[in-house]
Amino acid sequence: MATEASSKKKSKVSTTQVKVIDDEESGDVALVEDLRAYLKDKADPSFVKSLPASVQRRIKALKQLQLEYTKVQQEFFTEMAALEAKYSVKYRPLLDRRSDIVAGSYEPTDKECEWHLDDTTIDDDDSAVSPKIVEIKEDGETAIGGLSDDMQKVSVESSVDADDTVATKNETDQVGIPSFWLTAFRNAELLTDMVKEHDEPLLQHLVDLKTVYADNQGLDFTLEFHFSDNGYFTNKVLTKSYVVECKVDENDPFPFEGPTIVKTAGCKIDWKKGKNLTVKTVKKKQRHKGRGQTRTITKTVPNESFFNFFDPPAPPKEDDDDDDEDYLALETLEADFARAEYLKDKVIPEAVLYFTGEAVDDYDDLEEEEDETGDEDDDDDDKFADDNAQGKKQPSECKQQ
Repeated sequence: MATEASSKKKSKVSTTQVKVIDDEESGDVALVEDLRAYLKDKADPSFVKSLPASVQRRIKALKQLQLEYTKVQQEFFTEMAALEAKYSVKYRPLLDRRSDIVAGSYEPTDKECEWHLDDTTIDDDDSAVSPKIVEIKEDGETAIGGLSDDMQKVSVESSVDADDTVATKNETDQVGIPSFWLTAFRNAELLTDMVKEHDEPLLQHLVDLKTVYADNQGLDFTLEFHFSDNGYFTNKVLTKSYVVECKVDENDPFPFEGPTIVKTAGCKIDWKKGKNLTVKTVKKKQRHKGRGQTRTITKTVPNESFFNFFDPPAPPKEDDDDDDEDYLALETLEADFARAEYLKDKVIPEAVLYFTGEAVDDYDDLEEEEDETGDEDDDDDDKFADDNAQGKKQPSECKQQ
């Protein structure tokens, strides 16, 4: 999703950049000029007007079809948002039970703890491999491997470090799953840079994270961050709300890509004295120009923190003529909205997988594919440069006509 204003602006900006190398020594000057002329025609709005009237007429018919297609897209996104809101009601009991287990207010039964997909692994021959056995010797040392009669044998679901296999007499003192959401955030690539080291002690008190839809349409939503008592602020819940719309602009319909953000609102954090993580105090020395005396002043300046998330960026002003400021505001707002959707659609539903590090973000695979493609292109460019450097000529059948 993107902001409504950004989709309008993007329609005026070309998203394709073409780099043409003009190499006079290679004898390709004419070809380069032809390419430039071709690209100029493609970018020139008068290109369509240069076509025969009968072709222009058919193009208008195609655009009418494209408009109807876009309207169907609008219906699709609108119904999908409503469906998400509908099923959020069914998800809620499952997520509430997860919250109770994480917080330690509910201890799952043995039946609820049955999970066998991690008990075995599959080797190259697709044969099951038994779980590794951790052996605890009489002297307290541990080993992994075969069994013997004079050793105590303990079966575990997976390989663990030796320090984790000692007697766990204090296990019953552990409540819930400590640092659940902090760990999940650290494993979520769109969030990990937001979490600073000084945020971690406070994020350990984050006990639940919820998505609450404003109505059954499923467009507007609020993220709720629930905290246990802590030494930083008095709030029990921090909120971040998003107003979203899904409509096709009649004056500029084709940039439509789905629901767009209209605005966002954070909440006031009631920080305890001296505990505000979003600001820091710095000391600076000032020298008087006339008397040469030096004094130290103390200033409060903004500080990088995850909790700046609750002080959202303002949307660009419609009557603002400063394009640079508009684009900066749009980029900031879209980045904020992207993180909110990431939390809503990925991290909240799959929190346990982010906690364990098993979650996979789809865009990671895309980046890897792009990198691999880029490497191949670089190799082709290097080969082309080497061929030119050696004065190689194209075979006659490969020459451009």
